[in-house]
Amino acid sequence: MSNPTAAILIIGDEILSGRTRDANMHYLAGELVRVGIDLKEVRVVSDDEPAIVAAVNALRSAYTHVFTSGGIGPTHDDITADAIAKAFGMGLDVRKDAYDLLGAYYAASGLEFTDARKRMARIPEGATLIANPISGAPGFSLENVHVMAGVPSIFQAMVADLLPRLAGGKPVLSQSLRIDLGEGIIAEPLGKLAKEFPDLSFGSYPFIRNGAYGSNVVIRGTDASRIDAAMTKLAALFAGSTA
Repeated sequence: MSNPTAAILIIGDEILSGRTRDANMHYLAGELVRVGIDLKEVRVVSDDEPAIVAAVNALRSAYTHVFTSGGIGPTHDDITADAIAKAFGMGLDVRKDAYDLLGAYYAASGLEFTDARKRMARIPEGATLIANPISGAPGFSLENVHVMAGVPSIFQAMVADLLPRLAGGKPVLSQSLRIDLGEGIIAEPLGKLAKEFPDLSFGSYPFIRNGAYGSNVVIRGTDASRIDAAMTKLAALFAGSTA
């Protein structure tokens, strides 16, 4: 049985403008590998409601899970909750459990629970909350779409709450081999080897070191014995040129 699949949707003008470097995709990709959910696509969209709605609807129909990052804060441009509600045709309003979580957080912090902060308690109808132990404002899951914060520390805390609830598959394993030959030399035998192991993924990543060309070949799959067998054949193919 194949693993569940996933897409990541990164939301925010600050990512597209280059003002902020996204770290959440890299973190989540590693966590999904660990639990056996295969990441298939990553998209980045601006803080534009129609763009978010269109992306969410396209991705949620194509993959088992969609994970979003960004746009659930207290400011006017935090429109992800609105867009998710529109994508599903659901109502959006302040929800008591989310409101109480935020109220308790701000009371404990000695900070004013302003109208802008109360805005973060707006949750689409039918959604399940994702805990946020860092700043109180919860994320949420609506069917197969999981909506989380853009701040990396908060995003990671939400991922820790969410992933144990999701059914995974077999973790993806990998082995790599450095071959001190250029891709033009290894391409044909590597392609033939990949055809022998159609259940595995072969990736070639070229480099130049001290003026010489080389390639790091990575073999990925869910069956350790198959990866071992493929790696043994790969090393034999390029004996004397590996490290």
